[in-house]
Amino acid sequence: MKTDIEISQSITLKPIKEIAENLGLTEDDIELYGNYKAKLNISAIQDAQKNQEGQLILVTSINPTPAGEGKSTVTIGLGDALNSIGKKTVIALREPSLGPVMGIKGGATGGGYAQVLPMEDINLHFTGDMHAITTANNALSALLDNHIQQGNQLNIDTRRIIWKRVVDLNDRALRQVIVGLGGPLQGVPREDGFDITVASEIMAILCLATDIENLKSRLSNIVVAYTYEKTPVTVGDLQIEGALALILKEAIKPNLVQTIYGTPAFVHGGPFANIAHGCNSVLATKTALRLGDYVVTEAGFGADLGAEKFLDIKVPNLKKAPDVIVIVATIRALKMHGGVEKAQLNEENVEAVRSGYSNLRKHIENMKSYGIPVVVAINEFVTDTKQELAELVALCQEQGVIVETASVWEHGAQGGLALAKTVVSVIEKETANYHSIYPIGASLEEKIQTIVTKIYGGSGVTFSQKALNQMKIFENYGWDRLPVCMAKTQYSLSDNPKALGAPLDFTVTIRELVPKIGAGFIVALTGDVMTMPGLPKEPAALKMDVLADGTAIGLF
Repeated sequence: MKTDIEISQSITLKPIKEIAENLGLTEDDIELYGNYKAKLNISAIQDAQKNQEGQLILVTSINPTPAGEGKSTVTIGLGDALNSIGKKTVIALREPSLGPVMGIKGGATGGGYAQVLPMEDINLHFTGDMHAITTANNALSALLDNHIQQGNQLNIDTRRIIWKRVVDLNDRALRQVIVGLGGPLQGVPREDGFDITVASEIMAILCLATDIENLKSRLSNIVVAYTYEKTPVTVGDLQIEGALALILKEAIKPNLVQTIYGTPAFVHGGPFANIAHGCNSVLATKTALRLGDYVVTEAGFGADLGAEKFLDIKVPNLKKAPDVIVIVATIRALKMHGGVEKAQLNEENVEAVRSGYSNLRKHIENMKSYGIPVVVAINEFVTDTKQELAELVALCQEQGVIVETASVWEHGAQGGLALAKTVVSVIEKETANYHSIYPIGASLEEKIQTIVTKIYGGSGVTFSQKALNQMKIFENYGWDRLPVCMAKTQYSLSDNPKALGAPLDFTVTIRELVPKIGAGFIVALTGDVMTMPGLPKEPAALKMDVLADGTAIGLF
């Protein structure tokens, strides 16, 4: 059986200019990065807004397990299948981070015969967006430290600097560091730390900005520290938003690539859903909606994280809600949620499917609560039995949700035809009536309570003393009216990664709140979720190499 990279390297790609032409774009509308990658220029993005808006399909999933769910694979395969039945479709995805690529999770370009290409470029440096975000983030750090070194006119309390440096790698050794050592000429000593690039507020801002002016406005609102009087200090106070925007002037442009079947795909922005809002850029999605009749996009991790944030954070900025939500599930993953160990997943266990369905059931209820039609996509594996599949279909039907199987990993577009036709049928027959799960004017505490009790199924929330103090400060500045971005384990509906299925009678502890005023939300940190991951004992990097002719090997 071929690996993902072997499959991708066997495909003859179309020139990206041809892909652009199929979208109605001219050569002047794109900026080439070789023959198979391009960025849309600003004027093309603006011109596209004159077109009629298409239908939006959001793909999400159950809580991820080591068994795999294949959300990105289904997203890509569904887009290919829609195109194959004559629906002009564009795919909108996030960019991979080098941290997970070199670590354990892998890339973000799909798998099998449902991939975006060139996968090795996308999974590595791509068009340099991640590097631009890293540079802008660290330029801010350097300018902040220089301001303090050169007299500290803003009276910044170096004990209350909340801005961190970033790197696009998993590097646990950088979580806590000391900077400025070596004497007066080397800076002012202080505690600092590194996050992974995708956790940077600048990543979130890039993904929520609607144009360059909005980008600058958001950058200026970033809170980096507090003064000795405990008042917030922003990028605008440092007067450097223009310089940061200049660093990002190319990164803000959406990237255009293609799938194995030549379906156009915008791959742009890459915030994690467990520590950020987990969606690709508003600009990419908005542009795709004006260039295609259907847009298939995804939100990171399970519906409790990525989809909730898509609906409560991205949609108000996008000004467009999904017309249908597709929840991806696998028999294998449901059996793990039902208590089966990974080593026993190949054995038939209908009872475990029934037990593990509790996780899917909760996600279906959650997505329906937003007033949007739901379709369940069963991502098939060769180990699935007829009895297990029949049980899952029956459970979905009992809950009144439409269910369809898909085998896009193995069969590409052909394996997604039934799902594509079902999704189109739902969009044509049912009208979405989107509404957020909490009112705009709700307090910070009310929003967190709502997410925990309604989305996670918990009984309540416990706030640390630090979080309680922060809520009072945030209320004084009016920040408590912003949306909440929960930073929580992706593996469970609760804040305990070992609590699988649909746990009950649990409380979620909020240990700290982080203001992301430029992005326009407040991050609530739960459990021990970290903004700088570490590498596993045997990272994926150990299997990677490059041949003498430049061919990548071992990349999934």
